[in-house]
Amino acid sequence: MRLALGTVQFGMEYGVTNCSGQVGTDDVIEILGSARDSGIDTLDTAIAYGESEARLGEAGVTGFQVVTKLPPMPAAVEDPYAWAFRELRGSLSRLQVPSVYGLLLHRSEILTGAHGPAIVQAMLEIKSKGLAEKIGVSIYAPEELERVFKVVSVDLVQAPLNFLDRRLIDSGWAAQLKDRGVELHARSPFLQGLLLMPGAARPLQFAKWSPLWQRWDSWLKETCQTPLQAALGFVLAQPEVDRFVFGVDGIAQLEEVLLAAQSKGVPVPDDLRSGDPELINPSNWQRH
Repeated sequence: MRLALGTVQFGMEYGVTNCSGQVGTDDVIEILGSARDSGIDTLDTAIAYGESEARLGEAGVTGFQVVTKLPPMPAAVEDPYAWAFRELRGSLSRLQVPSVYGLLLHRSEILTGAHGPAIVQAMLEIKSKGLAEKIGVSIYAPEELERVFKVVSVDLVQAPLNFLDRRLIDSGWAAQLKDRGVELHARSPFLQGLLLMPGAARPLQFAKWSPLWQRWDSWLKETCQTPLQAALGFVLAQPEVDRFVFGVDGIAQLEEVLLAAQSKGVPVPDDLRSGDPELINPSNWQRH
């Protein structure tokens, strides 16, 4: 199963389409049980995801490979090496596990700053001590990887990828990571749910891209696909990617994704893409 369950919604309100808030405790348990039964074996979380790690620990993560992330390091930290170990131990305590499958840096730029050497040393020792099977980075743009690999050889990379945002493929980095034996987890297959929204429900801030949405809606009608089938079909067609991280706010959404994953996707036209960072990078949405 190449699908991985993102759990940010378990710890905080998240997503442009989120109308129900943070996922409730009983729902978390139900979602995890159904995911486990369906063959999903990977969970993605982070220290920065509010209560996510604690909720996972309470529900139990037996049978899952857990990937978590160290948060951006506060400027006041004097001992980055000790900070990394302290943050990881906090994660392990909240998750109620002795180790994690993957430990990522939420921001890769820390590696090229003054504290980079200490963080690299800490990450390598965390791996050698068996506290994390794989170490890596979460990136926001492919060009970050050139700088990362000059500093450390990572085992796992998480990066955004969807039919609008094809930078990882176009840059050649998806293929390079595969050649290097680096595990690749792609997030944002639905761009926080934006790609699944009907036209009438899209927030007005996205109206400036109306020609793109009209092309998308027209193509979906021509091919008799739902937005979920098409968006998921695109990412599942990328052979370089090991896991696709998606989030849900209830059992119904999980079942919809699992069902759509069984459909044979139609190749998404090449013109259905965007290089506009104001659209493909959700961190820019808050400016509008």
